[in-house]
Amino acid sequence: MNQRGAENLTPREHHRFGHATNAFRDGQGTAQIISRKHRPQAQPSNAWRREPIATLGPVTPAHRLDESRLAEYLAGHGLDDFKSGVEILQYQGGQSNPTYRLRAGGELFVLRKKPPGQLLPSAHLVEREFRVMKALEDTDVPVPKMLHLCTDDHVIGQTFFVMAHIEGRVPQAPGLPEADTTAERAAIYDAMNDALARLHSVDWQAIGLEDFGKPTDYVRRQIDRWTRQYEAAKHQAIPAMDALIQWLPSNIPSDQETTIAHGDFRLDNMILHSTEPRVLAIVDWELSTLGHPLADLAYNCMTYHLPEGPLWKGLGDQDCEALGIPSETEYVSAYCRRTGRDGVPDWDFFMAFGLFRLASICQGVYARALQGNASSTNARAVGEKAPMLADAGWSFAQRA
Repeated sequence: MNQRGAENLTPREHHRFGHATNAFRDGQGTAQIISRKHRPQAQPSNAWRREPIATLGPVTPAHRLDESRLAEYLAGHGLDDFKSGVEILQYQGGQSNPTYRLRAGGELFVLRKKPPGQLLPSAHLVEREFRVMKALEDTDVPVPKMLHLCTDDHVIGQTFFVMAHIEGRVPQAPGLPEADTTAERAAIYDAMNDALARLHSVDWQAIGLEDFGKPTDYVRRQIDRWTRQYEAAKHQAIPAMDALIQWLPSNIPSDQETTIAHGDFRLDNMILHSTEPRVLAIVDWELSTLGHPLADLAYNCMTYHLPEGPLWKGLGDQDCEALGIPSETEYVSAYCRRTGRDGVPDWDFFMAFGLFRLASICQGVYARALQGNASSTNARAVGEKAPMLADAGWSFAQRA
């Protein structure tokens, strides 16, 4: 295929990428569209803050485990480090599957499990996470080493898996205020872009994932799935969601390209090397399946259209050029070069689709918060953002 850089995008694509917009709600709840123009920003810190991968703390009451039973079980299944017991801390901040750091026999491990309580249909499938990462271990896609999967709910109450602990860092904001230089930020974004391109280049049939999902009609099935998830978790009317539920099925692109799709590919779902701009592992594969690569790419680019703040992973109105972060145009063009793609057709559709999915996910987070079994203490605040995401998605649909 003809490989084109940013300078060779069509006028239509320049319109889509060069003048990207953010849609979000102001303090009065009014939908606004903010153009992405360069604005002066405070200069970031001149050094990485040496912080842990994510905030660790005591296990919350809703997610406590039987430590003795867990250690006994794992020791009996080939993990000898657990013969002397286990110490458990919980990672804070995740909105889906509870995740824990285990210390046993002087070594560190990570456990990820389904949350307790009544779960939405087809959600929290940690066994799929285990399977896809296990399959990718012998490829050039960076993933943690999988150690054990347990589907016996009698052990700790829910299905769980254990994987190797990877020492590194997870960026907590897409603006990368911890980075030393603009060059380092550019290199980190390039490493993320490379990791996504590597994933989409994997021969999924050759690594045993031919039945990991249906190879056709991914977008239509996803629309159906997230519509059902939204309706199951719905607690208030969101007009933009209703509009997207009607619009999306009638505007699905005809292209049926299929790759492994991560489903939640973003900077804070990666573990970076402690000192180098290098991706050591892609994590949080709960939403992975066989799907359209442009859906993954668009989801990854939503950060350009979301506000910045403690509850969001967006760039807001930050000056990407001043920070050394590639523009959306440059980022998409780099992906196209790596994957031999001619362009990015139907981009507005895939952005609308991605925002619709995220709005449905947030609605589910809110439902778990009301039930008291959410993984994070800020789940309710995150869940309340569903209307904003739906409005942003609908704005892309209207200009498609």
